[in-house]
Amino acid sequence: LKVLFRTVAMMVPDYALIAEISLYSCGFLDARNLAVKIVMTYRLCSEQLSSQFHYDYGMRAVKAVLIAAGNLKLTFPEQNEDILLLRSITDVNLPKFLSHDIPLFNGIISDLFPGVVMPEPDYGEFLTAAREACAEMKLQPVPSFMEQLIQTYEMMVVRHGFMLVGEPFAGKTCVIQCLANMLAKLNERGQMEENKAIYRIVNPKAVTMGQLFGQFDPVSHEWTDGVVANTFREFASTDTPDRKWVVFDGPIDTLWIESMNTVLDDNKKLF
Repeated sequence: LKVLFRTVAMMVPDYALIAEISLYSCGFLDARNLAVKIVMTYRLCSEQLSSQFHYDYGMRAVKAVLIAAGNLKLTFPEQNEDILLLRSITDVNLPKFLSHDIPLFNGIISDLFPGVVMPEPDYGEFLTAAREACAEMKLQPVPSFMEQLIQTYEMMVVRHGFMLVGEPFAGKTCVIQCLANMLAKLNERGQMEENKAIYRIVNPKAVTMGQLFGQFDPVSHEWTDGVVANTFREFASTDTPDRKWVVFDGPIDTLWIESMNTVLDDNKKLF
């Protein structure tokens, strides 16, 4: 039976080389050493941290760190490169770790970046707008909610799609709505060079798969677009610089989330 199949040679991509080239293209001078540190961070995390379904140490995670590092390099060109990379690794990874894994993660990055002290980022304008948005929505701006807002915003900057996971009444929907209100306030004041957010909330379990993504009618042989396809087209046709969010607010199910794979990876297309 083996003779009937063609042999296929596969190889693991060289993450260090990919990261090194990306960092050089972003303007980092010590890219070779920094690329090794990124790869070592994820290797140690995969060995030492607990095994969770939402932990990802593959190429997507490395790509998110590289994008974050490039953005920071543009914003702070004179800053120490170790500090920029440390901040990008922390911003991208810390929000997804469970509480018992955070001390282990802090130990890993302190070993890889000895003596590097990360300065506290200035979230003054961000937090002021966040408190005003909370007051309008009748929410209490407790420290944990503020931290969730900051982490969601940092993730939004480096990824075009992400998932908020938590227990019921954990504040997932409120974080999204409060963040949208807050970005509108920052845009009105001309702060942080932010644009307001337009969003559509879709409950993926309230409609059938055909109504959600589109379906082919076997009788008339016509294709009918679904809610998601129409929403994507509506957002794509607007020429405003506003942030556009399609929010799937509902339980995760393999039936509908599998169809989103090509949207969430670098294809950015709904097939």
